[in-house]
Amino acid sequence: MASLVVRNLDPRIVEALKQRAARHGRSAEAEHRVLLEAALLRPKGKSFAEALAAIPDVGQDEDFARLDDSMGNDRVFD
Repeated sequence: MASLVVRNLDPRIVEALKQRAARHGRSAEAEHRVLLEAALLRPKGKSFAEALAAIPDVGQDEDFARLDDSMGNDRVFD
């Protein structure tokens, strides 16, 4: 099994790694392995653009027109 040495790390990163490892009941070295595996080997999900592109082309633009909101909810995403 290969070894990896990471030098010149910001002490805040080391501390964050130790705290994360403690939360998961692992050593800092084991947590480091888990993080590297998750970042480099696990399949990535679709990006938002890919998910949008996968939506089937159905209906007409008029089918999706926004209706007037008589309830006064003009800013639904704020």
